[in-house]
Amino acid sequence: MTRLDADATELHEAGTTCDGPRALLLESREVPLGGVRAMSVHRALPQRDLPLVGAWCFLDRFGPQDTRMRVEPHPHIGLQTVTWPLEGDIRHRDSIGSDVVLSRGALNLMTSGAGISHSEYSVGEDAVPLDALQLWVALPESRRHGAAAFERHEKLPSFPLADGAVATVVLGELAGVRSPATVHTPIVGAEIRIPAGARVRVPLNPEWEYAILGVEGDVEVGTDADTRLTVDRRHLLYLGEGRSEIEVGSDADALLFLLGGEPFEDEIVMWWNFVGRTHEEIVQAREEWEAGSDRFGHVVDHGDERVPAPALPTVRLTRRTRRV
Repeated sequence: MTRLDADATELHEAGTTCDGPRALLLESREVPLGGVRAMSVHRALPQRDLPLVGAWCFLDRFGPQDTRMRVEPHPHIGLQTVTWPLEGDIRHRDSIGSDVVLSRGALNLMTSGAGISHSEYSVGEDAVPLDALQLWVALPESRRHGAAAFERHEKLPSFPLADGAVATVVLGELAGVRSPATVHTPIVGAEIRIPAGARVRVPLNPEWEYAILGVEGDVEVGTDADTRLTVDRRHLLYLGEGRSEIEVGSDADALLFLLGGEPFEDEIVMWWNFVGRTHEEIVQAREEWEAGSDRFGHVVDHGDERVPAPALPTVRLTRRTRRV
């Protein structure tokens, strides 16, 4: 995975984590989507040294760009997918019968449990403006072997912060405001819009860990009394635990996504579209997908098209260990 960039290394060497919560600026890396480099995709999680933030284990941004998106049926186990559009419409179809079009301001939440498959298409046959965040939440032991599920939420709670800034709670809870979407661990995913010139304090839970993704504009984050860091759309700022609030601001209009939660209960094995706990689980899931097992069902309104599983690495898959 991506190394810590120079800014993160500088912060660590300067000792900003010695007397208070850590703060690491991590760089997103460009990756292919579905094996085809037809879309611009930048991955902020997982990082080599930071596999999870709370239960969040994956964060991609695809866009902004004009593109024709065609992600054919593919499988998942052990996770929830969180799709948060920024521009354009995305059609979601899955193996439990869901067929919906998702637009800006609405949430698609798919819970894989023991197994599900789905596809994601842009709407229409031509290239269209498209931009979205795609996140995964690792499921705890108590839920990861259960049934698949799907939810769509078009009305999500928002609340004012200060200076005209507004927070929308996409998943979980922030400042006592809770999303209607189903969660299985203490968690938060929230979009925060900051008007030009605003400086606001966002309340946090000191027992949770947090990170900030820049979405639009440059966001200035006060990580301690003396340090201000700028987060843009190519970076994720990891804030660690132990904070009761964080100050954010911008000289121009800006948008950020806050993610966090209680540190996850376990280390995970994550490979391709699967989140498990052992090498053997991943191998079995791959074999069942390639064999067309009923475990993953059939995506509604699709034929035989599907994304084949890549070859497994020649080494044994191991759990992802945090190093920060």
